[in-house]
Amino acid sequence: MHLIDYIIVIAFFASMIAMGLYFKKSKEASDYFLGGKSFGWFSLCMSAMATQLSVISFVSAPAFVGLREGGGLQWLTYEFGVPIAMIILISFIGPALYRSGAVSAYSLLEKRFGVSTRMLLSSVFLVSRSFATGVIVYTVCLILSYITGISFWQTMLILAAITILYSLEGGMKAVVYSEVAQMIIKFLGILLIGYLALQQVGGWEVFVQTIDKNRLQVFDFSKSGFDGTDFGFWPMLFGGIFLYTAYYGTDQTQAQRILSAKNELTVKRLLLFNGLFRFPITLAYCFGGLALGAFVSTNAEFAALIPAEKPDLMVPAFITHYMPAGLVGILVVALIAAGMSAYSSTLNSLSAITMEDFIGRYRKLSAEQYVKQSKLVALFWGIVTMLIAFYVGDIAKTVIEAINKISSMFYGPVLAVFVLAFVTKRVPGIAVNIGLLAGVGINLVLWLFFPQVFWFWWNAIGFVVTFGIAQALRFVIPGITPTIENDATAKWIWSPVETAVLAGFFLLIVWLCYAMPSFF
Repeated sequence: MHLIDYIIVIAFFASMIAMGLYFKKSKEASDYFLGGKSFGWFSLCMSAMATQLSVISFVSAPAFVGLREGGGLQWLTYEFGVPIAMIILISFIGPALYRSGAVSAYSLLEKRFGVSTRMLLSSVFLVSRSFATGVIVYTVCLILSYITGISFWQTMLILAAITILYSLEGGMKAVVYSEVAQMIIKFLGILLIGYLALQQVGGWEVFVQTIDKNRLQVFDFSKSGFDGTDFGFWPMLFGGIFLYTAYYGTDQTQAQRILSAKNELTVKRLLLFNGLFRFPITLAYCFGGLALGAFVSTNAEFAALIPAEKPDLMVPAFITHYMPAGLVGILVVALIAAGMSAYSSTLNSLSAITMEDFIGRYRKLSAEQYVKQSKLVALFWGIVTMLIAFYVGDIAKTVIEAINKISSMFYGPVLAVFVLAFVTKRVPGIAVNIGLLAGVGINLVLWLFFPQVFWFWWNAIGFVVTFGIAQALRFVIPGITPTIENDATAKWIWSPVETAVLAGFFLLIVWLCYAMPSFF
């Protein structure tokens, strides 16, 4: 990196800190964790995508598509479940969450099943999300260390300190508005990488001639996901529906966007446009991966820069060795933004759940004390996730698989609990708790002892196990009735326009992926 690159990076860090200090005036829990419910759909949509499409997507999705053995455009099937999940969320879970008026997404479960279920779900979130965040921190620090030559632990201290500072001081407003800028930066960054990689290959015609044609195939109906195969159409579709419904509707990092919306119409638009915007962004990541993969295959010097056991370093190696001064700084900022967006958002959500579901319910705090305590909790989770980051590097072949394996172990069971809360009246809380633990437990067993079961199926399997055991146990545990018989927040709301748009978009992306090989 040249001096101009360091100046660009320092300027970006300074702007993030300034934004956190600007929004430091948060005085209440609803303001600190929900931004005073003042956000429109565009800022929330960009923030939601920035959190989900983090540094993991920025470097690991291109590595999977362009370099990983067995990878390719089949990663696009990862997106098929998004529009369908958004239909479910718009019609059911999203409005219920918003009407609850809560800070914690899990407060709804206390009304239906009691405090033990709420505490259990909150604990599951804290454990799963802190480990997943450790993967993100590990990834961005590994990449920045590679590019800058600064040691891994020093990189981690710098990145974590700045991210913790601006998110801790500014609360949800600093998180959301910083993520709008970060999402724009990293989207433009991946477009720039794809374009420059294409030029290095020799242009479109040379690219088409040299690309590995096997990587252009999106659909694979031969992979069941139960026999050691992965990334087949059916596991990606059905597993993805459960994964995305759970992620966007029951994971506090995303549910907090719904809870922060200024009205219910904003919630619908947030979910609708999130379902529409994700695919084009993922397609850009995939194209960048194809272009870089083609460059690897035609340039031995570039190929030698990428360790065989770490394909995720393909993007950083290209930035470091094939980008001119100035552009390196811009793309390093894109990488930092990709890491910061998910990190800051998660710290805010971890703090919200800790305060709302644990500390706040047992200690009576003034508004000022609450915000001060929240900042200390955010600092605590920042340190915890840093420590976790040192031990998560070997979970999977690429970090994008690692973070999704962690999430897939929990998402299905958690979604089942929310569905049980909305569609049943006779299942007691203790049955739900046992079902949840059984669902997570069976997924852990699959991870440790049955590697032939593709991890995307864990989302569906965990859901079925949790739902089925909870329903069965209601016949064994009699005499326990729900806390409330009818919760007005939990009802189906038919949204014909949004449903039609998302259903049509689902058919469009399926057709586009089917026709993808013919475009090259």
